[in-house]
Parts: sequence; C-alpha cells; structure tokens
Amino acid sequence: MIKKLAYAGCTLALLSGLSLTTPIFSYARCGANWLTESANDSVPMEWELKRARQMIADLKPEIEINSKRIAQEKVQVARIEKQLTESHDRLAKAESDIQRLTVDLQDTSSSYTYGGKTYTSTQVKSDLSNRFKRFKVRQQTAEKLSQMLSARQSSLRAAHERMDAMLNARRQLEVEVENLQARLGALRVAQTSSELNLDDSQLSQTRELLDSIATRIDVEEETLSIDVEYFGEIDLDEPSRGDLLDEISAYFGDKSIDTTENLVAIQID
Repeated sequence: MIKKLAYAGCTLALLSGLSLTTPIFSYARCGANWLTESANDSVPMEWELKRARQMIADLKPEIEINSKRIAQEKVQVARIEKQLTESHDRLAKAESDIQRLTVDLQDTSSSYTYGGKTYTSTQVKSDLSNRFKRFKVRQQTAEKLSQMLSARQSSLRAAHERMDAMLNARRQLEVEVENLQARLGALRVAQTSSELNLDDSQLSQTRELLDSIATRIDVEEETLSIDVEYFGEIDLDEPSRGDLLDEISAYFGDKSIDTTENLVAIQID
C-alpha cells in the first residue's frame, strides 16, 4: 500500500512538473523574443544602415569566389570542346580509312600496296578489323565526351544565371540602402526643425514696451480731449442773430416766412 502511494505521489509530481515546465518554456521564449525586439528597436537606424552597407560589402568576396569558379569551369568546358573537336576529326579520318580499305578488299586482290609497301589480303583484313574496333571505341568515347560537354555547358549557363541574379540583387540592395539613407536624412531634418526652439524673449520684450508706450499716449490724448470738452473757456461774445436766423431758416426750409417773422416779433417784444 505504501509503495502504491509512493508511486502515485511520484507520478503526480512528475505530471505537475511537466505541466509547469510547458508554460515556463513558453514564458522563456516570449521573454527572449521581447528582449531581442527591444534590443533591435534601441539600435539607432543610422547604425543599422551602416551594418546593411557592411553586409552588402561582405558579398564581394563571395561574388569573387563564384566568379573564379565560373572562370575555371569555362576553361574546362573550352578544353572539353577542343578534345571533342579533335575526336571528331580523328573519327572522320578513321571512317575514311575504313571505307577505303573496305572498297579495296572488295576487289578480291591477293596483295595491296599502301605507302610504298605491299600487304597481303589477310594483313589488310586484319588491319581493317582492328581499325573498325578502335573506331567504335573512339565513337563511344566521343559520345560520352559530348554528353559530358552538354552537362558542363548547362551547368555553366546556370552558374552564369545565378551570378547575374546575385549581382542584380546586390545592386538592388545598394539602391534600397541609398533610398533609406535619403529618407532617414529627410526625417532627421524634419525632426530637427520641429524641435528647434528659437530665443525670441528680446523680441517679445520690445513688443511689450512699444505696446505700453502706445497705451500711455492713447491715455494722455484721451485725457486732453476730456479736459477741452469739460474745462474749456466760456465764449463771451454774443451769438450773431443773423446767423441764428439763417440757421433756423436753413433747418425748416421754405415752410413759411411767417414763422420767421413771428420769431423776430417775439425777440423784439
């Protein structure tokens, strides 16, 4: 019974450990990813662009190595082409010689003369047989060489295409880096302009002084006009009656002269 309880406890502890280990690992991965992203965000973009330029520059040795491999392959392909051309020439000569001997043996002559030497029919037949065997071997060799040349040429074309793609990709990366550099420069200029604080305190103080002087002048001018209005001297001269009558006549127009005469009578009384 005790053993069973012990086994059950160990099993429960193991399952609990496994259940806790899974979230711990997930938390650890999440934390590592967050630290990586935070570190990347804290790196200045100028430094990142420099790093990108350096990575593009690091492509040069790899491109040079690939260029050297392509050059070596071109040399090998040219050598195989030369060998194949020579093999075809030898096959053509061998085929011509075989045809000549075959035609000669069809005459059923007992002897044949070649190069100033005389050979029996048996010797010519043996030589023809050996020539034909060597021709077939050389022809097979030429076919294998032609297949190998075709494969090497195909590989060389593929290498050229990969090299062109790599060079185009590098040029595209260089253009993108220059574009990002220009955009970052414009961004930094805009940020500097928006954060530029000009010291205009002296200008503000001058503006306030001029406003204060103008206010004082306005007050004194208004005070002077009030003084003249309320505290001006009394006019001791009698107003001219003629001027008064003219004013009244002009005011009432041509209503009637009687009104004017009545006013004159009232004044005389």
